[in-house]
Amino acid sequence: MGYRSNCTITFVAFVAALWGVTTAQPSGSCVSTLTTLSPCLSYVTGNSTTPSQSCCSQLDSVIKSSPQCICSAVNSPIPNIGLNINRTQALQLPNACNI
Repeated sequence: MGYRSNCTITFVAFVAALWGVTTAQPSGSCVSTLTTLSPCLSYVTGNSTTPSQSCCSQLDSVIKSSPQCICSAVNSPIPNIGLNINRTQALQLPNACNI
């Protein structure tokens, strides 16, 4: 899987986690795992120019320990709840965290 695909997967997993996806979604344990990415919210919404150390640590942990959760989130529909996610920054998150 290429670098760009990994970035896209990370973005979708992050968004799915924050939105608390429901039916036909990741299992409860995956939702819990993915919600640990909440420290990344200020970066992907454009409120911060760099991700926090906590964001990067959590992103690294989820990618390494629960890749199945990321895959599950990628395959889940994501409802629109009004968060203004900067797709460019979200896709750059792994690079910004040196992951």
